Amino acid sequence: MLYLTRKIGDSIIINDDIEVTVVDVRGKSIKLGLTFPEDVSVYRHEVYERIKAEKAAEGADTPNDTPPETADATPDAPAAKPIDGPAE
Repeated sequence: MLYLTRKIGDSIIINDDIEVTVVDVRGKSIKLGLTFPEDVSVYRHEVYERIKAEKAAEGADTPNDTPPETADATPDAPAAKPIDGPAE
């Protein structure tokens, strides 16, 4: 696992087309902004695990590119999507 120290407004780039920006820090919580291509799926870990379990129960192995109703994002959402929640 890679550990980085960033300040509010600082970003990292992943694979030339994914940008993660530190938007806010309050106590033990951080707010990240993510910019990524429309064909990339992004889930909070607990949502991904729930989707994976549901797919396994249905006979599939992993979530597909179309987020189910339980996911946080919609296909029509803009490319930059902040994900709120406590940092772990």
